[in-house]
Amino acid sequence: MKDFANRNISKRKGTKNRQAFSSNRPADKTISKNAIFFLLSISFILTLISVFYFDTDVSSIKPKTSKNTVIIDFPSSLLDDSILIGEDEMQSSLSCEYYVQIGAYGNKKYAIEAQNMLDTEIQNISINEVYSSLNPGKLLNSVISGPYENRSAANNAKEKITIKGFDPRLRKTCKQK
Repeated sequence: MKDFANRNISKRKGTKNRQAFSSNRPADKTISKNAIFFLLSISFILTLISVFYFDTDVSSIKPKTSKNTVIIDFPSSLLDDSILIGEDEMQSSLSCEYYVQIGAYGNKKYAIEAQNMLDTEIQNISINEVYSSLNPGKLLNSVISGPYENRSAANNAKEKITIKGFDPRLRKTCKQK
């Protein structure tokens, strides 16, 4: 068969390891010794200039001693005609009840759902309609557990509610006897 491309197979074998693309630049891209010397000399000169020009002396920097003078002066009106109310007197004249607020929901079905989730663990759960303090006029359904006779019982109920995945708040109401 005749070779119409005029290729010579023997030439092709000899040029197999030749690179397809090459550049005319040298392969070593290094910084010359003169450039390195120039950069080092410039940095040394700038260092010397900054030391002499700015006159840096670390030993001359001393912390200042400060004297704190705090005077707590109470108004003299507190000394005259003052009445101290003992905590025991106040406790005996007030009757307090503790509640645990489980949550406040805008939709009543979520309040009922929260009540149903906690019915087995907590007794005395009620849903009250209250108005929001942040958005006046907005009606909320507050889910509350209680009343409890003391703070300890309310905290125990709060822990049980927290375990169920809620974020309860302890509420206290006191009334004059």
